[in-house]
Amino acid sequence: MSDAALKTEAPPSHLPDQRSLRVMLSALMIAVMLAMLDNMVVGTAMPTIVGELGGLDHLAWVVTAYTLTTAASTPLWGKLGDMYGRKGTFLISIVIFLVGSATSGAAQSMGQLIGFRALQGLGAGGLLVGAMAILADLVPPRERGKYMGMMAGVMSFAMIGGPLVGGTLTDHLGWRWAFYINLPLGIIAMVMVVTLLHLPKKRSEGRIDYVGAALLTTVITATVLVASWGGTEYAWGSGVIIGLSVLALASLAGFVYVEQRVPEPIMPFGIFRNRNFSLVIVIGFLLGFVMFGSMTFLPLFQQAVQGASATNSGLLLLPLLLPLMIVSVFVGRATTATGKYRVYPLIGGALIPVGLFLLAQMDTGTSRLTAGLYMALLGTGMGFLMQLTMLIAQNSVEPKDLGVASSSATLFRTIGGSFGVALMGTLFAGQVEDTMTDRLGSAGAERAAGGNSQLDAASLAKLPDGVRRAYEQAVSNGTHTVFLLAASLTVLIFVLAWFIRETPLRGGADSPAEDSGGTSGDTSGETAGGASGDAPENASGVATGKESGEGPLSEGRVTVEA
Repeated sequence: MSDAALKTEAPPSHLPDQRSLRVMLSALMIAVMLAMLDNMVVGTAMPTIVGELGGLDHLAWVVTAYTLTTAASTPLWGKLGDMYGRKGTFLISIVIFLVGSATSGAAQSMGQLIGFRALQGLGAGGLLVGAMAILADLVPPRERGKYMGMMAGVMSFAMIGGPLVGGTLTDHLGWRWAFYINLPLGIIAMVMVVTLLHLPKKRSEGRIDYVGAALLTTVITATVLVASWGGTEYAWGSGVIIGLSVLALASLAGFVYVEQRVPEPIMPFGIFRNRNFSLVIVIGFLLGFVMFGSMTFLPLFQQAVQGASATNSGLLLLPLLLPLMIVSVFVGRATTATGKYRVYPLIGGALIPVGLFLLAQMDTGTSRLTAGLYMALLGTGMGFLMQLTMLIAQNSVEPKDLGVASSSATLFRTIGGSFGVALMGTLFAGQVEDTMTDRLGSAGAERAAGGNSQLDAASLAKLPDGVRRAYEQAVSNGTHTVFLLAASLTVLIFVLAWFIRETPLRGGADSPAEDSGGTSGDTSGETAGGASGDAPENASGVATGKESGEGPLSEGRVTVEA
């Protein structure tokens, strides 16, 4: 023993016990709920906001400004957390979000509201990424599944309850409280983070990649604007859309060039060499495409075709969101219990296109019960993937890149959602216009829609029976087209899921035993940290990073010191 001392290394001091962990997770869940709840609450209040502030022609920008800054800031928040510590950057994002909420509630014009919403979205990007990255710091991947399932439950709850909360606040306290409600919740989360969350302090010697951040922001901004404006505000062949597309491509080329030459890239391309990471990034993009698209067009079908009330828009999505929430929690707990996860993307990848194909068969005679069953099937499929994609992405990188992995997964899902809504919206509007023209003629279709290709349920009820039936058929045809497109694209999810490797999840008391030569879950031509780009692992399955004391570790290791 004189030449070598055998010792047992204690778990890092920042890993909490179960009771402390639950309290910390409460703060993270409040932050996630704030970011997810905001758009849902504000959406219900928008008619009242426009009535007081005016600016109907700028209405879309109240949502677009928030979404745009959330997406554009996501990679930067992830990298800042990796370089300078997640607790500090998370607190800064909460403060920015609360300042944006307070100023949005105090806005005196539509222009002010749009600007303050952009500030609020800047903070929201840090809330989502920070919560996921901190969870990854506190909980090893093997144990993380059940907590990510809880996160998915909070997101689903926010989607369901947001419109109801927004309507209640607007009716009884005024639309400004749709923003002010964030303040007490945010302050509670901030106090809990300051007093209870303990993470190792970090100080990177590297410099922030400002040029890369600016180029990536330009790429994201131009891309989201093309997706949001194309076919709606401007024709796809217009100078604005073509110019934005050229700007996005040029900025992307510049971004790729810069990222290969800076010491601390905002998005290191090395992480994309990992097969699992790249696969779940694409799957996340398609999942965002489906999720945002379905939540946009399903309520429209139910209101226009099935006569549902717009005031119950949150409940309209309950058959979709409730199974999503339940299955996400189940998958998380099952992953934690078994350490196995590859089967779930396969199940989800099979159910999603089937559910979308069934939704594409809905017509004017489809009952709410039948539509609800189809929605439940789609929600079940999404539940198998909702948080598991984030877990696989985080498990595929070194601990030092957890923030980048979390932000990348969030970013591509957001961009997928923007493209989904934009593309499906263009196809839907075109199909509605074509059907109305076929049924009523050009002049009749123009008079019926009042110059607009979409009518709300209240306006539809005032139309003559023949016109109303024509519009119901038009909406039915439109939803058939968009869901058939989505079903075709999401078959790719099932195909990609077959290529996901069952790489053992790091940490956990009952992690699979492994030989010193590598992991038991995947030995097909790979060595630790080999050419595939997978994060290097030690014999116990724990990824080894450059920064000690960082990231989730198993509860006790035996090391030999010379």
